Amino acid sequence: MTDERFPADHDSTTTGQGAVREAIETGFPSTIADLCDLVRIPSVSWPAFDQSHVHTSAEAVAELFRGLGVFDEVRITQAPVADGVTMGNPAVLAARPARNGAPTILLYAHHDVQPPGDDAEWESAPYEPTVRGDRLYGRGAADDKAGVMAHVASIRALVEAHGTDFDLGIAIFIEGEEEAGSLSFAHFLEQNRDALSADVIVVADSGNWDLETPALTVGLRGNVAFRLTVRTLSHAVHSGMFGGAVPDAMLAMVRLLATLHGEDGSVAVSGLTGRDAETPEYPESQLRAESGLLDAVSPIGHGSFLSRIWTQPAITVTGIDAPSVGNASNTLLPSVAVRVSARIAPGQTATDALAVLTEHIERNTPFGAEVAIDKVELGDPFLVDTSGWAVTEAKAAMADAWGREAVDMGIGGSIPFIADLVHVFPQAQILVTGVEDPDSRAHSPNESLHLGVYKRSVLSEALLLDRLNSRTAK
Repeated sequence: MTDERFPADHDSTTTGQGAVREAIETGFPSTIADLCDLVRIPSVSWPAFDQSHVHTSAEAVAELFRGLGVFDEVRITQAPVADGVTMGNPAVLAARPARNGAPTILLYAHHDVQPPGDDAEWESAPYEPTVRGDRLYGRGAADDKAGVMAHVASIRALVEAHGTDFDLGIAIFIEGEEEAGSLSFAHFLEQNRDALSADVIVVADSGNWDLETPALTVGLRGNVAFRLTVRTLSHAVHSGMFGGAVPDAMLAMVRLLATLHGEDGSVAVSGLTGRDAETPEYPESQLRAESGLLDAVSPIGHGSFLSRIWTQPAITVTGIDAPSVGNASNTLLPSVAVRVSARIAPGQTATDALAVLTEHIERNTPFGAEVAIDKVELGDPFLVDTSGWAVTEAKAAMADAWGREAVDMGIGGSIPFIADLVHVFPQAQILVTGVEDPDSRAHSPNESLHLGVYKRSVLSEALLLDRLNSRTAK
């Protein structure tokens, strides 16, 4: 992006970099204490969980931003989801206008979290933040309450360096339903377009290359998720009486799912595309260490390992609705449902990918079984334009904070709502940053935050705010 409305008129010796560094260092214990308070709130946004905790979390986040003293109003607000009637989860919204020609930055994170899963798989209680070694453990400790606190701490540092009378415009959007699909996100943006309008948008929901190297995420896969139901019988029947002549739904489902992948485990759905891109060196040993792949298990797919994760499609069955082993009876199942999650490579829309997947399923369903696809979720892939001045400033801030140049990194996961940000704010430069590292285990038991990585990530954002505060419009 060649927008030069905000030319740099600073260098590292004329900004408040030293004061910002000192503020992050001295304030870090308070930052961690506040983060721990947020982690203790079980703000799972899935409908099956108590949603009062999400409201409690939103209020706690709002109080943190109110305490900064830089916003005239910090409010908790909701927007309708796609049906136009049901309201989404509470989000925190705040804004202060830019002055003297300075740019405006929108800081995004989310305060909702994934379910904890099986408590027995956690080494400490998921909602009791616990420090072991150099890591803080707890659900949301990394994803993404640490992102929320990165914004709070970086603004605190900016205030320490310049007081509350600084020029940079800041908008805050802390979402409360990212882990549940961001169903009201598009409506929220439209309803709050003026308050959220910005020159630069920071989405603090990604990670870093390793414990010593920062990263700017420049590519994300999209996603297509849906429930697939296969039916072969009008009712269950005895497996001994009819097995061998009548296909049960599980057999049909297993045969159908097997057509989604080739012998090497790569996606075998014609029409799902990948893209060519150079990737950093990433040996198999690193893949095994970071993923927990068992010694005797082989990786799947073809091409470089990072191309398999960043620029090729992937399909995973993430859930099955069928009798459990403990409740299994000798019957032929009439129907089985699974949740299919497909990751879509940059360059293909989610809508096109859904059509391709639907065609494949219909063409490969065995035995004439009935199939149905519903509960669809779509999110487009995203590629960051790295030519803009905001990317230059962000990388400079990262280098100053980490003492090492940032890596351009792809992510195999998806942040579908970025497409909404691009649609509503087409002129904004989007920066996807994060506080995680390869061992953070977001969404998994024993999610954790490396405290050294976190301090450097918070300092990076604080230095970015300081740098942008020194830019003025022509």
